[in-house]
Amino acid sequence: MCADSPADRVPRVAPLPEEEWDDVLKAVVATTGPLNLFTTLARHPGLFHSWIGFGSMLLMRGTLPGRDRELAILRTAHHRSCDYEWGHHRGPARAAGLTEAEIAAVRLGPDGHDWGRDDRMVLAAADELHEQGTIGDETWRELSGRFGERELIELVMLIGHYHMVAFALNALRVQPEEGTGPGEGR
Repeated sequence: MCADSPADRVPRVAPLPEEEWDDVLKAVVATTGPLNLFTTLARHPGLFHSWIGFGSMLLMRGTLPGRDRELAILRTAHHRSCDYEWGHHRGPARAAGLTEAEIAAVRLGPDGHDWGRDDRMVLAAADELHEQGTIGDETWRELSGRFGERELIELVMLIGHYHMVAFALNALRVQPEEGTGPGEGR
């Protein structure tokens, strides 16, 4: 989140207090810890319950390789100026094989680093979806040479999903947990 004033650092919707957590939120927190993203969105239980399954599928049970998934998420976090998302995906990006130099270079885009062809395609897809709301034919052809239908669908849905999450995080002013700022990560 880009914080220009102290008011920008105040959550618009406070996280749900622990005594109000339902069984779904308790189960999520048992796995992830009490992340402000979840405890804030859980204030709308029906929406949270539906969303958490979709998000979990993309993040933990998807068909995309972890490196591709995390490149797409970090590039989307960069485009949306979402420090919360960026901070929380640095650790998974490292676990998926990205180096610190590569993570930093995600902010520079496909031409700002000596990316391999596969990485460049994923970054280009994130850039094109952000800038144009679609993926151009040339990038689609390249992606189609590497990914099957399921992965292509998932890549587009993943990038769109993380745009939506960034919109919610930024608009609700969800605060990063300690140790997960833009230069850090879990």
